[in-house]
Amino acid sequence: MTGETSSSGEVPADREDLHQRLQQYDYVEQYVRAELSRTLGGARGMIEGALPFVGFTVAWMITSRLSWSLGVAVAVALVLAAIRLIQKQSLRYVAQAVVPTAIAAVIAARTGRAQDAFLPGILYNGLLAVISIITIAIGKPLVGFILGAAMGDPTGWSKDRGLVKMMTKLTAVLAVPYLLRFVIQLPIYLTDHVVLLGVAKLVLGWPLLALALVIMGVMLSRGRTPIDRLS
Repeated sequence: MTGETSSSGEVPADREDLHQRLQQYDYVEQYVRAELSRTLGGARGMIEGALPFVGFTVAWMITSRLSWSLGVAVAVALVLAAIRLIQKQSLRYVAQAVVPTAIAAVIAARTGRAQDAFLPGILYNGLLAVISIITIAIGKPLVGFILGAAMGDPTGWSKDRGLVKMMTKLTAVLAVPYLLRFVIQLPIYLTDHVVLLGVAKLVLGWPLLALALVIMGVMLSRGRTPIDRLS
């Protein structure tokens, strides 16, 4: 990826910030591993994404009342957001919990079916699985766009065959959790097992994503691509 300058010859602030971030690493693989973890919110972000639905499932097991269960899920999401605000941190990652929870609450409230709270997440994972497979098939793997967008150059990596190969492998690993969530949770949803849906969402959520990140980390630890390939 090549640098860019403004008409006055100065390097834009976002490119300068990127250059500073890249200087912390010796190899592309180190940067990709750190950037993926940051993009996905790290351990805290993954746990925050699961907690509202844990609250929903527990409340449903205790009360079997949709309104109470939705109230607990929304309350948990709002508490997580409040904690981020108090700590003066970005709401970017907690939004991964708040937005899906809000969408799920609206849909379930309108249909009156508790299992419908899980439908948006099931469809979302199915969509991501399809997108991952298609982007691999056409040689433009999804992870490359995620990393490229974070760097301010969504497509620059696609000009390097080595980087394309790396992003293809990473996308294939990341696609597995998406696919498993869809093929396992959809049949449970269709049989109206709300508690099993909650358990499946938790088990197939951050633990599975964390496992995928570990596998990706091992794959990346073997590479030694010079960092100047991204600068």
